[in-house]
Amino acid sequence: MKIEILGTGCAKCQSLYENTKQALTEIGGFHQVEKVEDLVKIMEYGVMNTPGFVVDGEVKSTGKLLNKQEILDILK
Repeated sequence: MKIEILGTGCAKCQSLYENTKQALTEIGGFHQVEKVEDLVKIMEYGVMNTPGFVVDGEVKSTGKLLNKQEILDILK
């Protein structure tokens, strides 16, 4: 599973990245997590409000700081 956190490095984007890592630790297995800070790439997803949460190329959330449980719910 490839997960991308879209954002320019703001505090909410960093927190979403950390929450994602915590959720993946709970799930186990191998998952790729990448922070995407390039505005062109972010806009290619159609995301106008960051942070964005993308799973395997599909935008799952924008403009919201997801907590660990919300991330787990999306990934299951």
